Amino acid sequence: MATILIVEDEAAINELVKRNLQLVGHHCTSVMDGKSALEEIANRAYDLVVLDIMLPELDGFDVYRQLGGIPTIFLTARSSLPDRIKGLSMGADDYLVKPFEMMELLARVEAVLRRTQKSKSVFEAGHVKIDFDSRQVYCNGQRVEFTPKEYDLLEVLVHNRNIALSRERLLELVWGYDYEGDTRTIDVHIQKLRKKLSWENAIQTVYKLGYRLEIST
Repeated sequence: MATILIVEDEAAINELVKRNLQLVGHHCTSVMDGKSALEEIANRAYDLVVLDIMLPELDGFDVYRQLGGIPTIFLTARSSLPDRIKGLSMGADDYLVKPFEMMELLARVEAVLRRTQKSKSVFEAGHVKIDFDSRQVYCNGQRVEFTPKEYDLLEVLVHNRNIALSRERLLELVWGYDYEGDTRTIDVHIQKLRKKLSWENAIQTVYKLGYRLEIST
């Protein structure tokens, strides 16, 4: 997992981002202003910076100019096209506008880390091993066959492990917004994952919501 610096002056958002990134296994440090961000960068190596633009001391654009090429996701309430163009043209890896869904931030973090090769291409938990590059899954050393949607669902659960996901959200992430089926599709696929991987206890049912892959990181 990656070492991530969160630079956000709204305490509630700062804590929410930090908590969710830590839930999926990342190591996080958070600061509230641009000057503190640069001090952190000078004293520790980071794989990724989640950076607000409207900050005390120095704004996010000024901070970014001094990051020395560290992968960066701008996280900001400044949604105008010129601001987005400016952030991306400076070389930032992504630009996410507030308000945002935490699942989207987690997905964008994962995508940036994949591109910068800071995200492991292999995931292991107990008797289960997943090779994301080849989309191959092993249980107790034996390869397990999955349908494309079973694998996609498994990958979503792994990347969002320890976070409760509603059935509707899982449908959106795996089947897409235009899927016309119902949420029972999720239940059927979850049962198949549990059986194939002996994850009856790992994939927890969240009452009246959906599911959570519960794995220590």
